[in-house]
Order: sequence, then C-alpha cells, then structure tokens
Amino acid sequence: MSFMSAIARLFGRRQRITTVPARISPKTSSRLKKSGTLMAAAVALVGTWEGIRTVAYLDTIASPPVWTVCAGETRGVKKGDRYTRAECNDMLAEGLVQFEKKMRSCLSAPDALPDGVYTVFLSLSWNIGTGGFCRSTVVKRANAGDLKGACDAIRMWNRAGGRVVKGLDNRRRDEQRICLGAL
Repeated sequence: MSFMSAIARLFGRRQRITTVPARISPKTSSRLKKSGTLMAAAVALVGTWEGIRTVAYLDTIASPPVWTVCAGETRGVKKGDRYTRAECNDMLAEGLVQFEKKMRSCLSAPDALPDGVYTVFLSLSWNIGTGGFCRSTVVKRANAGDLKGACDAIRMWNRAGGRVVKGLDNRRRDEQRICLGAL
C-alpha cells in the first residue's frame, strides 16, 4: 500500500472517540509504534509537505536561518551533510516518534483523538516545534474538548519570518481539511 493510499484509508473513515484503558499511560504511549498504518500516514503527510532534500541546505526563512536536510530535519544538521532517500525516510520516522512523545505530553487525552487529528497535530508539531505546539491555541482548544476549534486554529500557523508564506498557508489548509474530516 502506498503512503498516499494509507492516508486516504486512514482519514477516509470516521472514528468514535473512546476512553483510554487505565493500563496505558496517555502521556508516554506511542501510537506510531503500535500502528504501521498511522506511521505510514504520518511519514506521508509530513514528507509530502516538507519534501525530501538529501543534501543539507540553509533554511533562510527560519529565524535565525538553520541547516536542514531530508524532510525538514534540523537537529544536528551541518553544512555538507548528505543522506539517501531511505536514510531520510528512516530519519523522519525516528524523528516523528521523538516529536510524538513531546506532543503527547501537552495533550490531556492524546489517545482519545481520532487518528486523522492525531496525525495532523504531529505534522504541526514537526513543522513549528513542540514548544510552539504546546503553547498554541490548537492545544488549548483540544484540551478544552473543542476539537473543531483546534482544527480551525491550525490555520493560525501560516507565517514564517513574520509574513504569510503561501506554501505554509497551503499546508495549513490541507492539515485543517484532514483534521476536520476526521471528526
């Protein structure tokens, strides 16, 4: 199954929100590690919007500019770094699990979120950083039980360097569509 068909299958169905069993800690459990379909959807969503660049480049839209490689990876990247596409996909999957842990720590009930909402929140966390995500209106509304409001708040994150960026605006529209479609 291709990544895009995994996303269509995952986001095309509606899910009922249920409570989390007591034996699972909602703050530390990884849904990505438990579900290959969810991992494929997350890698596809983030990879599609970030793109894959196998040679490190200086992201000058970031403030301050930062060396970036693969699908938006910035941690430990330096000028001249090179990776294969397979290494980039592995790096993205590993990075998403690390970001997922931090993302989950600021959500009051991460396992109660539908898969589509969860994946979009992870994509947003990857793109804006978990600090920005945890302080965002998206999280405040989600933790208050207002998932529609949280999905709508995703659109607030369409700026870089203080200005609206068309690519970010398109990404946020897509993330919002997926998020709302999962409710």
